Amino acid sequence: MSDLPPLIDEVQVTAPRLAPSPADRAFAIVRLGGEALAEAPRLDEALRGEPGVALFRRTGSEVANPTIQGLSLRAIAPSGAGRTLVTLDGAPQNDPFGGWVIWSALPPEGLAEAQIIKGAGAGPYGAGALTGVVALTERDPQEGLSALDVSTGSRGTQRVAAAFGTANLLAVVSGSTTEGYTPIRGPGRGAVDQPAGLNQVSAAARLQGEVAGVRAAFRLEAFEERRGGGVAGVGSEASGGSATLSLAQPDASGAGGWRAQAWLRSSDLKNRFAAVDATRASSRPAAQQLATPALGYGVNAAWRQASGAWIWEVGGDVRVTDGETREFFRDLGGGFTRGRVAGGRTLVGGAYGEVTHDREGLLLTGGVRLDGWSAREARRIERDLDGGAVVLDARAPDASGTTPTARLGARLALSEALYLRGAAYAGFRPPTLNELHRPFRVGNDITEANPELEPERLFGVEAGMGGDGVMAWSATVFFNRLEDPITNVTIGQGPGTFPIAGFIPAGGVLRQRQNAGVIEALGLELSAAGDLGPVQIRAAAVATRAEVDGGGAAPQLTGLRPAQTPKFAATLGLDWRAADFLRFSAQIRHEGRRYEDDLNTRVLGAATTLDLRAAWRLAPGADLYLAADNVLDADIEAARAGDGLITLGAPRTLRIGYSLRR
Repeated sequence: MSDLPPLIDEVQVTAPRLAPSPADRAFAIVRLGGEALAEAPRLDEALRGEPGVALFRRTGSEVANPTIQGLSLRAIAPSGAGRTLVTLDGAPQNDPFGGWVIWSALPPEGLAEAQIIKGAGAGPYGAGALTGVVALTERDPQEGLSALDVSTGSRGTQRVAAAFGTANLLAVVSGSTTEGYTPIRGPGRGAVDQPAGLNQVSAAARLQGEVAGVRAAFRLEAFEERRGGGVAGVGSEASGGSATLSLAQPDASGAGGWRAQAWLRSSDLKNRFAAVDATRASSRPAAQQLATPALGYGVNAAWRQASGAWIWEVGGDVRVTDGETREFFRDLGGGFTRGRVAGGRTLVGGAYGEVTHDREGLLLTGGVRLDGWSAREARRIERDLDGGAVVLDARAPDASGTTPTARLGARLALSEALYLRGAAYAGFRPPTLNELHRPFRVGNDITEANPELEPERLFGVEAGMGGDGVMAWSATVFFNRLEDPITNVTIGQGPGTFPIAGFIPAGGVLRQRQNAGVIEALGLELSAAGDLGPVQIRAAAVATRAEVDGGGAAPQLTGLRPAQTPKFAATLGLDWRAADFLRFSAQIRHEGRRYEDDLNTRVLGAATTLDLRAAWRLAPGADLYLAADNVLDADIEAARAGDGLITLGAPRTLRIGYSLRR
């Protein structure tokens, strides 16, 4: 018999990441695994299962304009740009121009986990992590097909998404189309109101390997989406891509090591806006955003070491954004008469150090960080399209500064089933290029940009307890103080003509982004999850009392509630495994009333929705499912115009599909 070659063990190359920091256990973290993510057609929909996690308005990414798809946590004054940093294996996913997130470019099939980190401050995350961080972990590559979703549903909705590859290559693709729903429904609907459709595609690939003990990965991504705005003549197109190079070398203990990353992200956004007549019988172009070319790039690195019960980490990051908006505006009935170019450049970078002591059930952690920021090359140039004469040339002075932050945390395990924890932290968020330079219009309401905005700063403390017995539960009390919040402040009412903005029609308002005083929020978070026989139950709620002190900048806001901030939100989920091959699930979401505007004059009523899902197991990891969202077809008030016209969220939606995840 001939000699057989020696057997070689299969080597699984993992992504270049360090182990989670033990310091994280001192802060409020919610983890969504692959199964929870797989049940939602969009990542933002999966995240909304956690109360207080929301986009700017109640409309999800299937219909919301990209400019209001920023994410905020704990219902602390949401904004279109978002006050939450979203990362994928450490690389920022927020748009370089506007800070929002293109959620269709992050299909759940490509993800292994999402961590919602609430109120942890800047710390190792840096700028933008004001109300928290959503840290996404991409799935590891596998031979063949590892995830698939094929579905069809109401209003011509069709979706296909898949993850596949080899031992060292992961590819994720997605595509969907829907006719969409009409946001204006009921007696106020007119001839101009139509469905807000969406067509999107995305593709990403990650190649990884290991050389001399150093893990390396290179990732490329591209996306494009085209959507209607629900009104004749209104719509948007978003496109872009990214490239990321990641390196890491965990040490032999697995607790320490180093990592480094360089990333680049480009984006472009086109928007069409329309002015609608009082009867909603017709519309005319109001503005056209021809392009918003933007480029963001940066580096980040960390070095962690462990010695006995002590763990220390140092690191830093730098981010640069450069972009502008190119627009036509001022249509008086015969076509656009003015053109605008506005933009600039921002830079933010910092370094941090953090020490953690973890021994005998007591964890103590503390860290400091120092960041520098700058906003430069601000410009806003407006011309007559006929002849090219310059009618406005505004050049704001360069601005810069430094922002120190810190965070402290403690966790004490009283037993295996009970713990106490507390934390204090600070974070900040510089204004985006969009907030600094781009005015916009929604219906007859106009919001002006402000190139003199300064960074927002948040200071917070919290205390909590929890346990992991028959039911895993937690309770947290938090207090946050948001200083210099960037807010859309009402500065005029139509009809009338105003400097720079021009004419505001009757029923419309003029707002400007301003650093408006202080917002203080006191809140309580509760959660519980466990198994009761074949039924798994999970419940969570957040109650937030938020109030504005407008100070001298906006005294009219003092004592009011921040716009788009509900007092209460809760979810209740049930999963019943009726048989080995059959599972039913239900989720109830409730959100209290909120205000559309900063002056608290436009009320959006409370909303309660019921979602149902049934899954038939065909094989391990493979399901045939039927899902019904908003089963009771509740009216979800998403926006209210100055004339009282209400925009509604998604009506009852049915989906049937096949899902594979292994």
